[in-house]
Amino acid sequence: MHIQFKVVIPARYASTRLPAKPLLDLGGKPMVVRVAERARLSGADEVLVASDHAEVLAAARSHGLHSVLTRAEHASGTDRLAEVVELSGWSDETIVVNVQGDEPLIDPALIVLTVCRLAESGADIATVAHPVADAADFFNPNIVKVVLAASGDAMYFSRAPIPYARDHFARESGGETLPREMLAYRHVGLYAYRARFLRTYAGLASSPLESLEALEQLRALWHGFRISVAIADHLPSAGVDTLEDAQRMQEWFKKV
Repeated sequence: MHIQFKVVIPARYASTRLPAKPLLDLGGKPMVVRVAERARLSGADEVLVASDHAEVLAAARSHGLHSVLTRAEHASGTDRLAEVVELSGWSDETIVVNVQGDEPLIDPALIVLTVCRLAESGADIATVAHPVADAADFFNPNIVKVVLAASGDAMYFSRAPIPYARDHFARESGGETLPREMLAYRHVGLYAYRARFLRTYAGLASSPLESLEALEQLRALWHGFRISVAIADHLPSAGVDTLEDAQRMQEWFKKV
């Protein structure tokens, strides 16, 4: 059965580490266009670029993409999606996938996996995780971990090493390995939402946990919304956050 869904690519022009990031040239096309081309392969009914900048919108339109002008002051991509939902007039049950505008190698199958998880779970939000096998990744605060309930719903997201294997790490004070039975998962920042949640999100107060961890998904958990988590069988390609990432991606596209 085909599940209908929309993909929205929030593409903020200003970036502290990489200004004008959505327009980064990758093999003759702007990065935001490369992202949209991958998203289209997921079978989405519609792929939209949402930006606060005329150049980004013009670049998208010049490649035949639907683009939407959104406000500049949004604190997060989720807030930008909420505005797109209102501007588009989508029904509350519409499934909306947030594909980050800096992931030009996003796997279309991962988008489908997330959409299916949302549709099957009945949750408000669906996202993705991948098992953590490396102790250095587990203790790295830049890699977000998620702990799951038996249902597959997220219990908590953190930059801290969770769940903490007390006895194992007491025996091995250096934390160089993980126990064989470790249920540790790395969060992958891909989200599918029901439009009704996005309409609600804009009015939710921030949570203190969200501020402490610098993780906006904790706002939804704080207010009692369900986040169902699909487990990916491979780790997705890294996105573009720094100048080094940009150079690496440009080299990759030169070869294809």
